[in-house]
This record gives sequence, C-alpha cells and structure tokens, in this order.
Amino acid sequence: MSAPRLYLSLIPQALIASMLDPESFGRYYAVGSKVNSRGEAIFFEVDPAGIPAGEFPLNLIDERCVPKADGSPKKSVYLGIYRVLSRIPVSALGRLYLVTRDGITLELSRSEYIREPERQAHLYQEFCPISPMVASCLEPREFCLSITDTSRPVHVPRIVFSQLHLRGLASDPENGEARDLPYPNLPHIRDVLASLLASDEKKSKLVLKQVNEGVFYRTIRGGFYVGDQEDFAFYGLPDEEELERDHYAWWRSAQMPYLG
Repeated sequence: MSAPRLYLSLIPQALIASMLDPESFGRYYAVGSKVNSRGEAIFFEVDPAGIPAGEFPLNLIDERCVPKADGSPKKSVYLGIYRVLSRIPVSALGRLYLVTRDGITLELSRSEYIREPERQAHLYQEFCPISPMVASCLEPREFCLSITDTSRPVHVPRIVFSQLHLRGLASDPENGEARDLPYPNLPHIRDVLASLLASDEKKSKLVLKQVNEGVFYRTIRGGFYVGDQEDFAFYGLPDEEELERDHYAWWRSAQMPYLG
C-alpha cells in the first residue's frame, strides 16, 4: 500500500491527507460517500516538505493516515479547512487534478506561461479562497498581481483561478459571437465587458458573486493559474483536439451537464 499523500482541495478549501492515489481520491471526493456530496472536485498534490513549520498538524499524517482494521486504505484525514491556500507556498504545489462530477480525473502539470496580448477582455472564474466570476482587461499574471496587492482595500493573499472562453466577446462585447457560451445572464456580461474596454479607469468588474451551476470545464481557455505577489504558476489545459484524442472519457464527462 502506498505512503500517504497530501492534497489541497479547492472545492471546498481543505488540506487532506489520504492513502488514495490522485485518481482514486478524485473519484472518492467527487462522486460521494456517506459524508461527501456529489460534485466536481479540483485539487493540488502538495509536497509536505514545502509547507512552513507549524502551519498544519502534519504529525497527524503518520498517526491517523493508516489502513483501517479491514486493511482498506484511509481515505481522508483533514488537516485544515480555513485559510489553507494562504499558508501553502506556490512552490509546494505539485500537479493539479480536475475531477468531473462522475469522478473522472484529468491530471495537469505546470506549463510555460506566455503573456497574452493587450487590450482584450478576459473572463475569470476564481476558485480559492473566493469564488466569483470576474471580467477584466488585465491578462492573467497582471490580474493575479492586482487581486493579491495588499495596498488595495480588497485583496487576498494568494489565489487560484481559471480563464474562460469569450469567443467574439473578447474584442467586440456588444456584437461578437457567443457560440456555445453557457454563462448565465449573457447580456449582462456583454455590458460589463463593453464598459471595461471603453474606459481605462477600472480594470476589473464583478460579473457573478458565485457560480452555482458547477465548474465550466468545457469553456476553460488556456488553463488554471495560482499565484501571489512573489510567485505564479500556470497549469495548461490540453486543447480540444488533444482532449478528444487522449482524454476522451474525461472530456465527454466534463461536457455531460451541458448535453441535452
């Protein structure tokens, strides 16, 4: 039986030790059990050696993350549920795992980040420690620096977010094509994007306080980002052709909530 692993869950935020490998943990955490409700899961694997001393009771890993009396693996030992992301450096984060609501897992590794063009609109879904949908004229690295800037009245110490497709709305919010975009209140999104592009006074605006329809995996553009003022990491999502070819089961499952 493999040694315990350490996972940082984003939905909800928690640090969890488990004897399950990432694929098995994703299935357990997303599909449900007596204590878990069904839904998508997103989590990082974490290197315990990279966590500052005293932040979490890591001694409980060896004490409690042991096989059950019947020999089955211990599925979860919670080590933190509050301000977890802010206490784990970006450098301690390993691979990122995206789990569909029926428990199929896609593994993402860190990718090279290439700065995006100026003067186009972006739509971001924040996951941790807050979860609104935000429109912005800032490209991902700049957006991360803005939201973690301690000189601003509203900020967070560290953030995980993804970028969402806007199709033609990125450059022409009022008339651009919005093919297959499943976001609620699309006219409102058009208005917010148009106002951002028309002025240099405000760089970002709230679109939705919280997304309740689940994770829009099929509309992710580029991938996922995690960072703060000092460090930044990008986890690229394969393009649709690669997902169809190499990760068909996950890709099909990721689209299921939106199929008729």
